[in-house]
Amino acid sequence: PVPTAETGARVEPVAPSTQPDALAAREIETAATASEPRTPPVAFTADELMPNKVPYASPAVRLFARELGVDLGHVKGSERGGRITREDVQKFVKGVMQGGGAMAATPVAGGGGLNLLPWPKVDFAKFGPVETRELSRIQKISGANLARNWAMIPHVTQHDDADITELEELRVQLNKENEKSGIKLTMLAFLMKASVAALQKFPTFNASLDASGEVLTLKQYFHIGFAADTPNGLVVPVVRDVDKKGVLQIAQETSELAKKARDGKLGPADMQGGCFSISSLGGIGGTKFTPIVNAPEVAILGVSKSAIRPVWSGSAFEPKLILPLSLSYDHRVIDGAAAARFTAYLAQLLADMRRVLL
Repeated sequence: PVPTAETGARVEPVAPSTQPDALAAREIETAATASEPRTPPVAFTADELMPNKVPYASPAVRLFARELGVDLGHVKGSERGGRITREDVQKFVKGVMQGGGAMAATPVAGGGGLNLLPWPKVDFAKFGPVETRELSRIQKISGANLARNWAMIPHVTQHDDADITELEELRVQLNKENEKSGIKLTMLAFLMKASVAALQKFPTFNASLDASGEVLTLKQYFHIGFAADTPNGLVVPVVRDVDKKGVLQIAQETSELAKKARDGKLGPADMQGGCFSISSLGGIGGTKFTPIVNAPEVAILGVSKSAIRPVWSGSAFEPKLILPLSLSYDHRVIDGAAAARFTAYLAQLLADMRRVLL
C-alpha cells in the first residue's frame, strides 16, 4: 500500500491487466498494424537537409580550390560520403574550360563555374561599324590550352639580364664561316643549348606534374620546344635530344620546323614530348613579358630584344649587348630561390658559352 499525497489513504498498486479480453484486444491491434502497408522511409540528402552546409573536403583541397577560384559547393565529390578530392576540383575546372557537360550547365554567378562575372554581351554595332571574324583552328586550340594553363598553374615570372656581347660576336663569326652551307646560326640555337645545360644542373625544371598535383616526373631526355609565329596562330614545334646536338644542327632543325609551321605542315609528332619551351620575341621588340607555362611542363623561358647598355666594369662604363630573360614557372614545383638560381646560371652560360662544356 502507498499513501496518497492528498488524503494520506493507502492505495493498492494496480498490476497490468492480464485478463483474456485485454490480451486479445492487444493482439488484434498488433495484427492490424502489421497488416497495414508500411511507408518507406523518406530519403534526404545532405544538400536538402543542409543547403548551406560546408563542402566535405580536406583543408588542402579547400586551399587548392580557392587558388583556382572554384566554389566547392558546385563540385561533386567522388569519394565515400561525397568527399571532394583534388582530382574532383581539377575535373570540374577542365569541364568548365572545355565548356561541356553538366559542369558548364551550373556556372557560379554566370562565370563559368569559377566565381567570375558573366562575359559582357555588348552590341558593338550600336557604336560604329564592325566586322566579325572567327578565330582560326590553331587559335581556338591554343586559346583553350592557354586559358586552362593560366587558371590551373600558379604562375610566377623571374626576370634577369644576360650579357651576350661575346656570344653575338661568335654567332656573327660562325655565320660568316658557314655562309656557303646555307645554315644561318640564330641566337635561339645558343639559347636551347644553354637551357639544356641549365636543365641538367637543375633537374626539377626538366619535369612534369601529374593531374593530381602530387607526383613529379623527372625526365632524363632533353626535348626543347620553341614558339613559332604563323599566319594562323602560335604553335610550339619541338627539337628532340638537344643535349646530343651542336648549335649548327639545332639551328638547321629549328629553321626546318619553323618553315613547316608557316606552311601549315606540322604534324602532331612535331609538337609532342617537349620538356621546356622558349618563346623568343627578340626579332620584334619589347623588354620583358610573362610567358604562360606550356602544361604539362613546369617552366618556360621568354626572351626579349637585346639592346646595348652601359655596364660598370669596376673602373668605367662599357657598352654591352644585354639580353632580357623572363622565366615563368609553376610555383607548386619551383620556388623563387630556385628560379633565381636558374636564370642567374643561364645568364652565366650565355655570357660565356664555354661553361656549357663543364
